[in-house]
Amino acid sequence: FQDLFGVSMVVPLMSLHVKSLGASHTVAGIIGSLYGIMQLFSSTFVGCWSDLVGRRYSLLACILLSALGYFLLGTSTTVFLFALSRVPVGIFKHTLSISKALLSDLVSERDRPLVMGRFNAASSVGFILGPVVGGYLTELEDGFYQTSFICASIFLLNAGLVWMLPWSEENGGNREHQQGNKGTDSFSAKANHDLHLKSATNGAMASDCLFQSPWIQVATVLKRIKGIACSDLWDIFLVRLLMSVAILLYYSNFSLALEERFGVKPLFAGYLMSYSSALGVLAGCLLGPITRLYQHNTYRILLHSSTLTCTLILLYASALSIWMVILSSTFLAFSTTIGRTCIIDLELTIGGNEASGTLLGVGQSVTSVGRILAPLLSGIAQEFSPCGPPSLGVGLALVAILIMNANKQKYCSHGNVKLKKQ
Repeated sequence: FQDLFGVSMVVPLMSLHVKSLGASHTVAGIIGSLYGIMQLFSSTFVGCWSDLVGRRYSLLACILLSALGYFLLGTSTTVFLFALSRVPVGIFKHTLSISKALLSDLVSERDRPLVMGRFNAASSVGFILGPVVGGYLTELEDGFYQTSFICASIFLLNAGLVWMLPWSEENGGNREHQQGNKGTDSFSAKANHDLHLKSATNGAMASDCLFQSPWIQVATVLKRIKGIACSDLWDIFLVRLLMSVAILLYYSNFSLALEERFGVKPLFAGYLMSYSSALGVLAGCLLGPITRLYQHNTYRILLHSSTLTCTLILLYASALSIWMVILSSTFLAFSTTIGRTCIIDLELTIGGNEASGTLLGVGQSVTSVGRILAPLLSGIAQEFSPCGPPSLGVGLALVAILIMNANKQKYCSHGNVKLKKQ
């Protein structure tokens, strides 16, 4: 929550600040693109590095270096300093991915969608509140600089919280035991024993790897990334890419399309997007009952949520009134939140928890590719019609659904093994 709250205070104000420093639209766009490219290439390496040296040290390093980036942003009085401040953030701002990997280490596979849903809900609340606070602070004198320093301070606070977490085996065992006494049935006795054994093994490996030379660490990271690249996970990552681009195409020209098609003001589009974000928080909290309804079959949840997403984007593209847009936005907030959580769970289920950081890093890189492709595809599609981008998104979502159906046997076999382990 604090991570997204701090970032969302600053990010909406950055384009205004860089232009106030004298940068042209082109220069501002180049700086923004460089940040995205750094995220694209660094997410896989940082995720794999977290598997190698352990979540605690990698998370602390990412938080502190991100804090440095936002502190430099608060001192940026020239375009060069502004661009320089984006380098540590672009390379190391993977705190959410490592946190998700840490959660996947701590909970059973059966409870992972529920916990990830709550994690995403907390993140969404931070993203909803942050822009409001940032907008208020920027009205003050030197408001942008104050907002950047506050963001850096929040990251330092997060670093302190991570440092204070009970990382020892004894504390971890006590915490799980207390949870069991409160009636939580997430872990059986055997599952607890297996988790302790795995945690002890991973902790020993992380301690050894932490003191290895940087070259050995780099070689190990590259070897692990090669293993993921040569695995049979290509279809899951392709589904993630197609669905990401489809959803991004839906939002790419949202305000402009509503104004052209229905004559509504951009302010209304902003309210509608905030409304969708709030519903996304609710969807994250409802993942527990939904997974129980589907008997913890992540594949079926993902297939049905993707089909619903495709149908809702089609409804938006063919909407004849603004009420149909509101209806599609309402249910799309639920389907996209559920689908985003389930695709991560499916990656970890088939790929294995042992390389959860690497898998999440590769998944983040795939999403970054989608963020690069979506504006280009949206611009081309808008040449034909305001409904072009969402219509193209419908086609991409259909391809993703067909891929999931074609690989149904593989997903279901892994799901059955997962349930047997429970």
